[in-house]
Amino acid sequence: MDINALLAAELSATPAQTAAAVSLLDEGATVPFIARYRKEITGGLDDTQLRQLADRLAYLRELQERKTTVLNSIAEQGKLTAGLQAAIDACDNKTALEDLYLPYKPKRRTKAQIAREHGLQPLAELLLAEPFRQPETEAEAFLNEHITDSKAALDGARAILTERFAEDAELVGTLREKLWREAALCAEVIEGKESEGEKFRDYFHHREALCRMPGHRALAVLRGRNEGVLRVFLRYQDEDAPANAPDAYADAVAAHFGIAERNRPADAWLRDTVRLAWRGKLFVSLETEALSALKERADNDAITVFANNLKDLLLAAPAGRLPVLGLDPGYRTGIKVAAVDDTGKLLDTAVVYLHHEAAALATLARLVKQHRIKLIAIGNGTASRETDKLAAELLRGLPEHGLHKITVSEAGASVYSASETAAAEFPDVDVSLRGAVSIARRLQDPLAELVKIDPKSIGVGQYQHDVNQSRLAKSLDAVVEDCVNAVGVDVNTASAPLLARISGLNQTLAKNIVAYRDANGAFPDRKTLLNVPRLGEKTFEQAAGFLRINGGSEPLDASAVHPEAYPVVAKMLAKQGLTAAELIGNRERVRQIRAADFIDARFGLPTVTDILAELEKPGRDPRGAFQTATFAEGINEIGDLQAGMILEGVVSNVANFGAFVDIGVHQDGLVHISALADRRINDPREVVKAGDVVKVKVLEVDVPRKRIALSMRLNDAAGAEKRAFRQPENRSRPAREARDKKPVNSAMADAFAKLKK
Repeated sequence: MDINALLAAELSATPAQTAAAVSLLDEGATVPFIARYRKEITGGLDDTQLRQLADRLAYLRELQERKTTVLNSIAEQGKLTAGLQAAIDACDNKTALEDLYLPYKPKRRTKAQIAREHGLQPLAELLLAEPFRQPETEAEAFLNEHITDSKAALDGARAILTERFAEDAELVGTLREKLWREAALCAEVIEGKESEGEKFRDYFHHREALCRMPGHRALAVLRGRNEGVLRVFLRYQDEDAPANAPDAYADAVAAHFGIAERNRPADAWLRDTVRLAWRGKLFVSLETEALSALKERADNDAITVFANNLKDLLLAAPAGRLPVLGLDPGYRTGIKVAAVDDTGKLLDTAVVYLHHEAAALATLARLVKQHRIKLIAIGNGTASRETDKLAAELLRGLPEHGLHKITVSEAGASVYSASETAAAEFPDVDVSLRGAVSIARRLQDPLAELVKIDPKSIGVGQYQHDVNQSRLAKSLDAVVEDCVNAVGVDVNTASAPLLARISGLNQTLAKNIVAYRDANGAFPDRKTLLNVPRLGEKTFEQAAGFLRINGGSEPLDASAVHPEAYPVVAKMLAKQGLTAAELIGNRERVRQIRAADFIDARFGLPTVTDILAELEKPGRDPRGAFQTATFAEGINEIGDLQAGMILEGVVSNVANFGAFVDIGVHQDGLVHISALADRRINDPREVVKAGDVVKVKVLEVDVPRKRIALSMRLNDAAGAEKRAFRQPENRSRPAREARDKKPVNSAMADAFAKLKK
């Protein structure tokens, strides 16, 4: 198997590109480093392509190792033929490999193996090859001390053929694809579980084409099965079909082995053997495989959605270096307050109570004046709206301070508060107050603060506890790494958790950098990083370009220009007759430089072009401009909403079927994919992403169920009679009967039933 060729075909690249990328990865280079600083070598493969390449490379190498194991196992049995080896060598996936290995895979003694030991293999082969033979008569010739009658002989022969049919790789592959295309996934409530499983009511009588089932519905159904509420199975025939109806799948097995009903003596026996092989072995195995494949596909969808939302959240525009007052709302325990300066340093803390409004306002006013606060960050949890009202009163009482209040997501703040990272940062601060610090800082710089929290705790995914946890963690860690390196960090202010995400660094090196900084003061230049314990030349190469030093002795250290490329800049400066300080940021002079004049054997056009872009806008932040939503006054609870209202909100989450929008009433509303734009879209991310500020129209409000239907098409008619979307029709008979007995659920009832956070 030519791994480079396979990777190239999948990535729409050349084998030379993939070979170069594989070589760099094997040498220990990281994806961000390769994507940013080795464009000439890889032909410009971006970070997304490189992530795909790294994942597929691991899979293909595991496949190669498994092939070696399989070939050795078959060879030791003395059964390896040239044709079998060629088929194994040609396999490009693990499923096909295991299909080929199945007949040779060591297993517990089966009925078929026992029958072979008792000499019944020739009988099985005879009846399959010559169906004009009479089974009972032929069986008489195979009686012995173990096989005492013809029925036992025929049962043994049947076991041999059944195993052979079920282990035919070509047949299994054909039936697997046919079942995936044609079968329906069915779910039924387990009797007596109706009340316990109320949240799965939409799936009590459900039938849907397996191959077209969206990931979020698949995960919901499988969760219902795992919780003991639903029975989940595949149906490949109409449930009304009689027991003796033709079975296309059994027919496919028969045709594969040349078995047909021609009124020959062994035909009926062979047909019974085929049915037993299909229903008792093949279907049971393929049903399990199909449900596993559905789960894997649904996992991939959910993990992709989670990763995309996380990326959008991490790359949300920072409010910038302004003093912030963080408010962590609460009723009984009070509002936890933390004041931080423009660098995020904790200045002061307090606890105020909503039921003592005058005292609370006095305390908050004192903190604002004392620490020159410019922004108030309000967590969006319990008592958020009441806290927002309190902040509004504060703003009205201090107009001269130019204060602004902003509601931010507090997802993960409590996780951070109790973490080792928070304890190390604030050993003398009460756990309950650390969350307010996190809320304040994530407004200043979401990326720098959120990297301290396990990505799975940030709250931008669905069904995150149902998907493969190792794959989820790997995917989210890759997102965090890419985001941190895309933005870069100031090595003289960054925390250890943030530094640990930089290309080439780990937690130990990050702590060593912080310790060196604390002991020796700010780093004057990038070269000084080589004095940090255990930070060698290779690590420096990987990390240096992503670490910024502002106001240091080398102006280029504040940019994304890698130190290895400083000689190129030196040539540019010499030709222009300028110093680095004079050229950096001088757009006119930078644009006078011809990239082609500075290309050499090591640095090609991509790198030189990147250098010029950095010189023009040094240390540019790829994140957009900061913006925030203004929630409507007087709209505090879901009961305050009315169909037809047009409100401003923030996209809190994006799923494959739509986007959730925080409009300031504790419960996010859903904009279905069909209501996101006036045109047809296939992916909600074509229109919105997490953190976007959008205007929406309230279409429908279901107060008892706490569900809100929204639309970004502001001309849409509101009201229940104009529902934007409905549940796909359930094609099973029980579902049709249920639908006829009661009204169809509202659009929001359907959508929210499928998103169990």
